[in-house]
Amino acid sequence: MNNDERRVAPPHQEQGETDQSLLRKATEMPLPRDPRTLLLLGIFLILMFFALYFISEIALPIILAVILYLLLQPSMRALSKLRLPKTIAALVMISMLMGGVTALGFTLSGPMAEWMAKAPEALPRLQKRLAFLTTPISKMQRMSEQVEKIGVSPAPDGRVVMVRGPTLGRFLVNSTQAILTGALTVVVLLFFLLVSGDLFLRRFLDILPTFKNKAQALDIFTEIEDHISGYLLTISMMNAGVGIATGFAAYFCGLADPVLWATVAFLMNFILILGPLACAGVLLIAGLMTFDTTWQSTLPAAIYLAIHFIEGEVVTPALLARRLTLNPVLIIVSLVFWYWMWGVLGALLAVPLLGTFKIVCDRIRPLMAIGHFLGTEART
Repeated sequence: MNNDERRVAPPHQEQGETDQSLLRKATEMPLPRDPRTLLLLGIFLILMFFALYFISEIALPIILAVILYLLLQPSMRALSKLRLPKTIAALVMISMLMGGVTALGFTLSGPMAEWMAKAPEALPRLQKRLAFLTTPISKMQRMSEQVEKIGVSPAPDGRVVMVRGPTLGRFLVNSTQAILTGALTVVVLLFFLLVSGDLFLRRFLDILPTFKNKAQALDIFTEIEDHISGYLLTISMMNAGVGIATGFAAYFCGLADPVLWATVAFLMNFILILGPLACAGVLLIAGLMTFDTTWQSTLPAAIYLAIHFIEGEVVTPALLARRLTLNPVLIIVSLVFWYWMWGVLGALLAVPLLGTFKIVCDRIRPLMAIGHFLGTEART
């Protein structure tokens, strides 16, 4: 059909062609027809998530090391082009990473201590300003306590049993020990992945039976590395821009410690949708603790939301239009699920895990329907 014929084609004919193309695409999508396959897949997923929940202390460092490996791969290739040995390059990358985290921790320790010291004096003032919210909540709590007292009968001998948990000092010691152990595990795994990560891929390709399987596995790995590393690098740069803009906004609004708020905005922006909302809430609380007037108290949070809106509606679609186009509803579900599984780290890893799963599904024919379901229309 030439351009003139296409121009004069009736609308219903174009609609019919569109429907036929969509129907043809849908019929080409492979779907499992054996119910036993679906049943076995469901059982496998339940067992896998059950295992991941209980081995989080082992699984989290491994997954985090792999994500950092994908993030640092472009820099490793750049150092390799300079004829630098892999061991030296890996040590340089890990030293820079650990040095940046350590310097950031020392920089933020002072402002965080100051805000913690201000908290006892500022909390009564904050509670007074938020009385319109706390009053209904306190009434509901009193009502629930009265209902619980009605439903619970007193003990015959009048004894009260109290269960004491671990002390705060013991809790802090255990938490610090777990964090240090996990961080050391991540660093060691990351070093060996940077040095010999290609060896695992070569050995995996060697054991695959056919050339088609080898090519498919290499295609999946290449796309995961390209998309996930590109996504993480781009998101990190965008979040750094959001953090810098938020720091300047906090400084011009008169909020103390703008570096702290810039870092909070940078880190919270990695958790899509939920992180920016939490950051806006933290900025609002800080504003209420600092300023007297309502408009000045809400100004830092309002400016941050404006910055995040510009980043989410203008910058992100322009830079990530063809990369990791995921269904936003499933992103929320993934965030909630992995936060329930692994806490804050799980929420940070939710999008890379979902994106990796989609790439695998898109490249394996029996799973293409799942990959199609996980995706959304790419913005142009």
